[in-house]
Amino acid sequence: MTIVSVAPGWADPQWRATALDWVTGHLDRLGRRVTGPVEARQRPWSLVWQVPTDAGPYWFKANNPGTAYEAVLLAELPRYAPGRVPDPVAVDPGRGWSLLPHGGPSLRDLAEPDPGRWADVLAAYADLQRTVAPRADDLVALGVPDHRPAALPALLADLLDDRAALLLDPAPDGTDTRLAPGDDGDGATRPAAGADGVGVDGDGGGSDDGGLDAATYERLRAYQPRFADDCGRLADTGIPASVQHDDLHDGNVFAADGYRFFDWGDASVAHPFGTLLVTLRSVAHTYSLPEGDPVLLRLRDAYLEAWTDRYDRAALREAAGLAVRVTTVSRALSWRRALATTDPSRAGYADAVPGWLGELFAPMPV
Repeated sequence: MTIVSVAPGWADPQWRATALDWVTGHLDRLGRRVTGPVEARQRPWSLVWQVPTDAGPYWFKANNPGTAYEAVLLAELPRYAPGRVPDPVAVDPGRGWSLLPHGGPSLRDLAEPDPGRWADVLAAYADLQRTVAPRADDLVALGVPDHRPAALPALLADLLDDRAALLLDPAPDGTDTRLAPGDDGDGATRPAAGADGVGVDGDGGGSDDGGLDAATYERLRAYQPRFADDCGRLADTGIPASVQHDDLHDGNVFAADGYRFFDWGDASVAHPFGTLLVTLRSVAHTYSLPEGDPVLLRLRDAYLEAWTDRYDRAALREAAGLAVRVTTVSRALSWRRALATTDPSRAGYADAVPGWLGELFAPMPV
């Protein structure tokens, strides 16, 4: 894994002054006045400020270099799929900066008593993906990670060679970074069953210290031909790649005036159906549903309905099963990108990379 410095000095007063000038300058052009100090939340992959104004809060986000492409998506997706994502006030893709208005309540804020609303959410999200699909090559050219099925076997091979990221070797300074899995507190899903319910117990191939155990590591190496075959079958379906959020749960969907999808820092260009991995696990956790529950199957079919104009339902379900499993590798890769930083707080999340990779052999939600 290539380690880069934490994005230029988030704690440095000069960096903060420059960022605040950028924020206030764009708000001034909207006729908005900052009314107090910002409230900051920092993770290894991003710094977020809640900026109070005389018209309610606005949100500034600075991504680290490994996730800076989120700013590209925030700039491009409103052009491709207006109404499906927030309209940014300003975006600086070169610095990985963005400024967004407050989006209203999320699905999590609404605390719906049943998962039925997710059928409409997934239909809206599928519409976004189908709309964006013709722009997939453009997004890759702009720096969005390429996780299309043809690319994944080589990406898996590279990840398996990255022993440090898989916690198979100690960190360069000898520090043990292998902490117990859990929820990161920021809505991002991790492999152990935390707040978003994206893990399973006992079948993820983890060692006691958070890394892969030797048997699972060797199993993954031996599995590479089968993984490549699954990716080939997925590519052969002809279903076009699109943007794939990779962390679509109830905390990342605004629910006022339709559904708008945000927090694209884990996203890639990939097989669209991989979305179902995190989404259905999150729904299963929230509503205490077992794998394969009829509710989850209905939600899967509600999502797949958008493709039934060109594909047989049975073929779509088969493709969804393949996509959900290979997307565990995509999740491991997104965490590796997010943690490619010298920020010492990365140690608290380092187990997510081997954790997600080990879940390639775990039960899937559908």
